[in-house]
Amino acid sequence: MAMRRYYEFAFVVILIGLMSLFLLRALESTRVEVEESQVQSEVANIRIGLLEVVAHREGFGGSLPKSRNPLDWVSIKPANYIGELDGVPESKSVWYFDRKTEELVFRFRDGHRARFRFSRELATERSGAVLAGVGLSRLDDQRD
Repeated sequence: MAMRRYYEFAFVVILIGLMSLFLLRALESTRVEVEESQVQSEVANIRIGLLEVVAHREGFGGSLPKSRNPLDWVSIKPANYIGELDGVPESKSVWYFDRKTEELVFRFRDGHRARFRFSRELATERSGAVLAGVGLSRLDDQRD
């Protein structure tokens, strides 16, 4: 009888372990999706800020900023923006502007990077992310 209880206990421990493993994988997947949605929300805010600058220029005249960094154009930057860098930072879950590639980058917690290219060109049929000559297009993500 004691041996049977030992097997029952072992079965319950293994079952709980497997359920915990599936739960942790699901939580990790959800964390990545939440972080991606935060990036998309920040990019939408940056695009709105860029359009405000263009609209202000159209309404009141003047010139647009010369910077290739879109965050130099907008008044509100992401809270986790660490500035202009010449390479990939050690920090994770941060925004930065890569001066070498002239890309706005978000580095995820898992190390991969979402990259965005700022453009100051006339809109074409293929440049759907460009409005009023200014746009912020997502490039392919990079893995470390």
